[in-house]
Amino acid sequence: MNVFFRVDSSPKIGLGHLMRCLTLGEALVDKGVKVSFICRGLQDDIRELVEGKGIKTQELPDRSTASAAADAEDTKRIILRETPRPDWLVVDNYGLDKSWESPMRAVVKNIMVIDDLADRSHDCDVLLDQNYFENLENRYDGLIPDNCAKYLGPKYVLLRKEFVKTEKSARERDDRVRRVMISFGGADPTNETAKALGAIKRLGKPDFAIDVVVGALNPNRKEVETLCAMIPEAVIYYQTNKIAQIMAAADIAIGSGGATTWERCFLGLPTITLVLAENQAKVAEDLDGRNIIINLGWYNKITEDDLALAVKNLIADPGKRRVMSLAGRRLVDGKGVERIISAIGGRQ
Repeated sequence: MNVFFRVDSSPKIGLGHLMRCLTLGEALVDKGVKVSFICRGLQDDIRELVEGKGIKTQELPDRSTASAAADAEDTKRIILRETPRPDWLVVDNYGLDKSWESPMRAVVKNIMVIDDLADRSHDCDVLLDQNYFENLENRYDGLIPDNCAKYLGPKYVLLRKEFVKTEKSARERDDRVRRVMISFGGADPTNETAKALGAIKRLGKPDFAIDVVVGALNPNRKEVETLCAMIPEAVIYYQTNKIAQIMAAADIAIGSGGATTWERCFLGLPTITLVLAENQAKVAEDLDGRNIIINLGWYNKITEDDLALAVKNLIADPGKRRVMSLAGRRLVDGKGVERIISAIGGRQ
């Protein structure tokens, strides 16, 4: 089987799209599938990350304002150069829709779309939306072909294999908070990491360790490093490959409502969440309604004092943390990648 992915990453859009595609791509490589990523403007360290998983990267021409039509032509040229009619093209890009996908039918056998906005039409054979929403089954009515197979909800979360391995050996949390994890994804352009560190400083000298994870696209790394140096209990990790272990060791987390949400759920990590993008808002609201996370809402309305109070209250409430942990684990079982590979493998 031969599979192409059309996906991007940047400081503006973050790493979430690329990382979930990388999870699926790596699992396919492990099964002997030939996998290629087609990307525009990929940073060197991100390219190295992808290629280190046995996945070939293909660079689209440097078009800062490429139209969907131009993007489709560029993508078709790369595919045709590599192989005649690959089995699958997987598309994970908010800027692409049916008008881009339909022309790709001429060069690929099947198309899979990964989405979570449900705000545009798609021409695809399989649609994956791994997020949790109330009334999820009806979200894509009228937006996809009638014969499109839908895989909806956290049952299909593309969870990296290191999380599955770590969960098997993770310690059971008790009533004491020993470690707090701060992580706002691969980019964090508004520097919510600094806000979280400031909030913890307002609590006085903490009696817990603080693990701060900074992604490869974070433009504020130097400032975060300076802040961590001022807090003896804080340790900073830059684009670490130990994220699963760090998460499993933590007792609570402070983070965004992006793709990492499902990793935290799987490991039962109670999280205080800030919404950083429109696609996170409804998910965070619905998860809060099920006592899976604490949703503080939009980042620009949350002060350090607000965040400090939320952390203080969660630390003081072990019963709340237990409820959140169990609810998260019930939602994500870690078998999503297997289910998706089985689904697309049967449609070659």
